[in-house]
Amino acid sequence: MASDVSLERDGVAPVDDEPVAELSSPTQAPSSQPPQPKRLYRKRFFTAYTILAAAIGATVAGIVLAAGSSITSHTPWSSWEPDSSGTTGAKQIAAHVSKQYHLPSGEQLVDVLAKPPSVSPANQQIPLHYIAVRGKKASADTVIPINSGDTVQYSLCGLGDACAISKGTPSVQRGTLVRREILELALYTFKYMGGVKNVIAFMPPTPGSTPKYAVLLQRDELSQYLHQPLTTTLGAKTPLANTITRKEQQTIDATTESRVYSFSLSQAQNGDAVLVLAPLPA
Repeated sequence: MASDVSLERDGVAPVDDEPVAELSSPTQAPSSQPPQPKRLYRKRFFTAYTILAAAIGATVAGIVLAAGSSITSHTPWSSWEPDSSGTTGAKQIAAHVSKQYHLPSGEQLVDVLAKPPSVSPANQQIPLHYIAVRGKKASADTVIPINSGDTVQYSLCGLGDACAISKGTPSVQRGTLVRREILELALYTFKYMGGVKNVIAFMPPTPGSTPKYAVLLQRDELSQYLHQPLTTTLGAKTPLANTITRKEQQTIDATTESRVYSFSLSQAQNGDAVLVLAPLPA
């Protein structure tokens, strides 16, 4: 950012408008020739003009340097961004992020399906209107009204039965990699889709089981990561499950571990679908 530039005037003596007489030497009689005011004023004007020009030049140079520093120090949040908003933008984010994550075999870890918050029992598309987060111990439940404008839903599907990851061996490290992908999806969504406040992501189940877990991330919880480049939060190169660094592990756990819930569905008396999220045991 350009900083204010002050002009230093120290050392510039005030100009005296009265002509100054030359002193005679002790051995010489005073000259009867009067001083030359025109030549004296011309010299003083030239000196003052030179000082003013130098001050203006310093000011302009300081502004240019400050502006140049601001421009060159700017770093974009990410090297890619979606060119649409709404469901189309969410689908672009899902496609971009999902292709970065792989199994050790080189195959894609999961496909990511983006859509407005909804459930599809018996081949019906029912919009979700509420998320109810059960309170821990004596804490009260939290009910969050949601709609297609403020909430994006991602389903991570490994293309096996019930969307399980069909290849490789399930592990804690692979679960961490899935949570890293969910975090990256949420960060892109909050950064480039201004009206979105909530991201719901359904995790792939282990083979032979049905989907049980969902991650709920909210803009307010991740706002600090939206003001620094993405590569500061997550490394520029997407790791494999067994190559996640300690620093990234700490970031992933701090942002997602306590926000993994077991989920179920309920229905309000008026027929509205409610996604119920229950905290996992410690």
